[in-house]
Amino acid sequence: MLGSPWYILLSIAAIIASALVWDRFFKQRPERRDGRLIIVYLVALVSAFVGAKLVFLAAEGWHRREDWMALLSGRSVTGALLFGTLAVEWTKSRLGMTTATGDAFALTVPLAIAIGRIGCVAAGCCPGVECEPAWWTMTDAHGHARVPSAVIELGFNLAFLGWALAATRFGWQTTQRFNLYLIAYGAFRFVHEFWRDDHRWFDAFGGYHAAALALVVLGAWMYLRRRRLNAASAVTA
Repeated sequence: MLGSPWYILLSIAAIIASALVWDRFFKQRPERRDGRLIIVYLVALVSAFVGAKLVFLAAEGWHRREDWMALLSGRSVTGALLFGTLAVEWTKSRLGMTTATGDAFALTVPLAIAIGRIGCVAAGCCPGVECEPAWWTMTDAHGHARVPSAVIELGFNLAFLGWALAATRFGWQTTQRFNLYLIAYGAFRFVHEFWRDDHRWFDAFGGYHAAALALVVLGAWMYLRRRRLNAASAVTA
């Protein structure tokens, strides 16, 4: 996977696309003049890459300890979301930022992940479990029918992106959209993980299940916190 031209090119495309959407989101907003926004974006990007590697190693590193290519190339979307979100919240608190940036991430993150999943489909990584052949299954390099897990996750992220675009247009769930994404993606990924061919910690549960649950908890906590902040701002306005 590390050497797949499609995967590498689409990973670069995901970064560029997310940066363009981020810039466009804030273009007509007063927050655009806040130079700290670029720091927040860069922190999110770097910490997401670090978190993606750490969670992959925690979930699968021991099982793949003799496969150096997998250890070098392996990453986890759940880890990227978890560590990226925590790093952004910590950075904003250190910078004294109260600006809500989640609505921008609600557009950039599902877009970037969707593009990345196209790379997964092209590279043949992130396979689903083996199953009986059907019109909806995918065939791996060994001729085995599998659940199209990368395609399913691509569809989820495109669906949420469509909702986020509509929410931006009509003003739905202002300041809460990314928190809802964390909850929705975490719940989706927890269930979806049972159909992915990943290594398990015990029985049917693995490290990605734990990371998915952490995303749900984090998203719910951030949603409730933001609701309290919005209520306090409305009272003092």
